Amino acid sequence: MRTIREVELQGHIIDSLTLTRVLDKIMDLDGEFEIITFTIGEHKSDPSYVRLAVKGRDEAHLDAIMSDLHRLGAQVPEIEDVRLGAADKDKAVPKGFYSTTNHPTFVHHRGAWIPVEDIEMDCTIVVRDDRARCTPLHQVVKGDQIVVGQRGVRVVPPERPRTRSLFEFMGGAVSSERPSATLIRQIAVEMVHAKVQGKKIAVVAGPAVSHTGAAEALASIIRRGYVDALLAGNALAVHDIERDLYGTSLGLDIKTAELVSEGHKHHLYAISEVIRAGSITAAVRQGLVKSGVMYESVVNNVPFVLAGSIRDDGPLPEVITDTMAAQDAMRELLKDADLVLMMATMLHSIAVGNMLPSYVKTICVDINPATVTKLIDRGTAQAIGIVTDVGTFLPALAAELDTIDVE
Repeated sequence: MRTIREVELQGHIIDSLTLTRVLDKIMDLDGEFEIITFTIGEHKSDPSYVRLAVKGRDEAHLDAIMSDLHRLGAQVPEIEDVRLGAADKDKAVPKGFYSTTNHPTFVHHRGAWIPVEDIEMDCTIVVRDDRARCTPLHQVVKGDQIVVGQRGVRVVPPERPRTRSLFEFMGGAVSSERPSATLIRQIAVEMVHAKVQGKKIAVVAGPAVSHTGAAEALASIIRRGYVDALLAGNALAVHDIERDLYGTSLGLDIKTAELVSEGHKHHLYAISEVIRAGSITAAVRQGLVKSGVMYESVVNNVPFVLAGSIRDDGPLPEVITDTMAAQDAMRELLKDADLVLMMATMLHSIAVGNMLPSYVKTICVDINPATVTKLIDRGTAQAIGIVTDVGTFLPALAAELDTIDVE
């Protein structure tokens, strides 16, 4: 090992397993390390500090190791300003650009550390007028000053909380054997606390909410003020409105689960009626739609984003069919979210997860364990996974919120 660089870690790096992951990563990448300084916090609230000499075979090998260590929160002790490179074309980045994590990030610019605004994973950092903003590729414009390399960039991964909570760091394991009733109670408590503190709760939902008969429960939760933003696709809105107009979802009677004659046309009729009214909002205002998730969203002024897909029928007037425009609308709606509840939609859960900072409390409910696993594996490591049927989960959650309200 011929090439050596020093890095440092500080904070609650032992019980948050940050130090363990750093040392494991060095060994996994066939590097070596030497601990130069190690100060261990003596009490629960005390931070720890370690300084390491990281060794690689050559510069290229060490660069690869340092890149991964940086994303785990390791910092080079010497502070330097970030390097900037200009975008030479819209949606084009300079070679070696810095790709963001979803952890809080700071850049050292003109002698000061400045926070990166709107942080999310896999984006660029654009510096302008002494401000740094996390910028998706499609928003990059020619001339933007983009951070290049890792110099002068600091990442702060989440640490294990000092007090126990539902969202305790490293609690993102996925299992169908978790005590769902207990978790649902804890989620209800978190939602009530968020509401009392004036924090923002966002819900991401798929059409299974309607298919399983859980739409009334979600509508009740919205009506009682526990939802501040709704993100979904065309299908949720279509089948929710179909249920209100015809009592069916995908042609099946919601109450009897039996196929209704000509019921396969109902979702198309529902789309047609809303288009005739002009919009979902207009259909509610005109008295055409009288109940359901979309009805409660409109009458309770809960903003929603419906992102289109290649499978959509119609679609409904409010559905955003431009994918990039839908992404931007979702980003705007997710700003300042404190708690996000994702239910029965792999596509939208992963999409929203990619836009969330790692400190946002995230719950993913799906009957398919792979949905939760993919969400976590793709970077949303803070997510708590509950493997259960949304048709069971939502009524139970609504009931727990009722109980807490009475208490």
